[in-house]
Amino acid sequence: MTDTATSAKGNRLDRVLDWIERAGNRLPEPFILFVLLTLVVAVVSTVMAGLDVSILIPGEAEPTPIRGAFTGEGVEFMFTGLAANFIEFPPLQTVVTIMLGVGLAERTGLLAALIRLAFGNAPKRLLPYALGFIGVTGSIMSDSAFIIIPPLAAMVFTAAGRHPVAGLLGGFAAAGAGYSTSMLVTSLDALFSGITNAVAATLPFAGTEVNPVSNYFFNLVSAIVLSLIAGVVIAKVVEPGLERSNFPREEVGAAAAPAPAATPGPASAPRTVEAAEELDESRTSGAGELTAEVSDLERRGLRWAGGTLLVLTAAVLTLASVPGSPLRNEDGGYLPSSPLLGSVTTLVFLAFFVPALAYGMVVGAIRRGADVPLLMGRALKDLSGFIVLAFVLGQFIALFAWTNIGAWLAVSGATLLEGIGLTGYPAVFGFMVLASLLNLFIISGSSLWTLMASVFVPMFLLIGFEPGFTQAAFRVGDSATQVITPLNPYMIVLLTFVRRYQPNAGLGTLIAKMLPFVVPFWVFWAGILTIFYFFDLPLGPGMGVHLAD
Repeated sequence: MTDTATSAKGNRLDRVLDWIERAGNRLPEPFILFVLLTLVVAVVSTVMAGLDVSILIPGEAEPTPIRGAFTGEGVEFMFTGLAANFIEFPPLQTVVTIMLGVGLAERTGLLAALIRLAFGNAPKRLLPYALGFIGVTGSIMSDSAFIIIPPLAAMVFTAAGRHPVAGLLGGFAAAGAGYSTSMLVTSLDALFSGITNAVAATLPFAGTEVNPVSNYFFNLVSAIVLSLIAGVVIAKVVEPGLERSNFPREEVGAAAAPAPAATPGPASAPRTVEAAEELDESRTSGAGELTAEVSDLERRGLRWAGGTLLVLTAAVLTLASVPGSPLRNEDGGYLPSSPLLGSVTTLVFLAFFVPALAYGMVVGAIRRGADVPLLMGRALKDLSGFIVLAFVLGQFIALFAWTNIGAWLAVSGATLLEGIGLTGYPAVFGFMVLASLLNLFIISGSSLWTLMASVFVPMFLLIGFEPGFTQAAFRVGDSATQVITPLNPYMIVLLTFVRRYQPNAGLGTLIAKMLPFVVPFWVFWAGILTIFYFFDLPLGPGMGVHLAD
């Protein structure tokens, strides 16, 4: 293809995405948008409750009624739960906790030094593909991947002279749109298999028992292909589009960017907010100027940071491996759930916090105990916008779940497909499409699979499909579309990061930038499942597509 043809194709795509961005940015600001959505859910649920709408979830004896927000019970829920809905909002807990550790690592200069050491001389052309691999595999960190991978990717791209926002967007897209697959076995595999078996066990012909590796072959192929696709989209679509649109490369305000190296602070701790900010500004002066060289002092700090991380890892592994460990479950194991798997947020926080302490003390960024909360606090200052949004997000998510509208949508959609009488591959394709649509409203993969499995595992068993195959098909629909829905709370975290570069960016900006990932991810991922289906390939050890005769 000639340069002219390539440019014309790129310009056509840019025009389409620009139109989507402008249309999306006409939506109200996220805070107002979720206030309005909460009101819509409240009104709709009240009307449905007044009409006595209910849904019979397979496996339950009694129908589940739609509960109205503007009823006595609903008003009590909203009034008494206001604070709890905010404080207990899961993404808020995860984001704030992890950012305290990441913020210390960033403000001491640890992350910048590490990135310059690792990527200073790395081939720039390989970065998008490396990011695609890391993002798709990042689901091993659970939801933490949405918080850690994008900003670190932006720093890596900056260090390599590439557009930081391409790294930011690419990291989020790879981690989110490829969330349900990985080259590694994750806690999500154990969670999904547990739900699948629980549903299948209620039937007289349960098929092959599903375990955490029943989809491993399918996941392995999917992760490799999706990693490559993510790299291609970042390198050939997203980054050139950012350059053509003159999307800012530098963060707005030097204090928002990572410091290339820490500057020793004054001998005494600051006693006022203004003094604290001046100290922090002095440590972030020259931000964004990531040079390739790492000083001898920084190298010594990195060695100490690496050593403390190894000690921390050894300590956690030792604690987890001893008999009767408090990190094991009641059966003495780790799967499908255990305190160890439930401690991902804590482990990630410690993995940043402890090495950052060692690094900061070696290079002089931390001289007194008071410096630690000062530097951590600045990270939370950058998150103040998200914390405010989390207040209304928590109210919306809690009310949506309480009204049971999500369950009604899932079961009604499944009933519709069943009523059409689809069989064979068309039924599988319709199932994937339905999962993708429902994923726009029900972001939790475990919640959505619990609802859909209760209907589709029995339904697909009746037409000859293994429960493990139904689970694999769900993975396709479960992930790809979650990076384009405003109901995904981590979209708001991403918007916070993007606004450091372009303050007027809105949800439309994110949706337009995510669409080039969503479409190829969905098409290729569905194509992989199609190949497994028609060639009757094993999805994992002992797990086929069709029931054995």
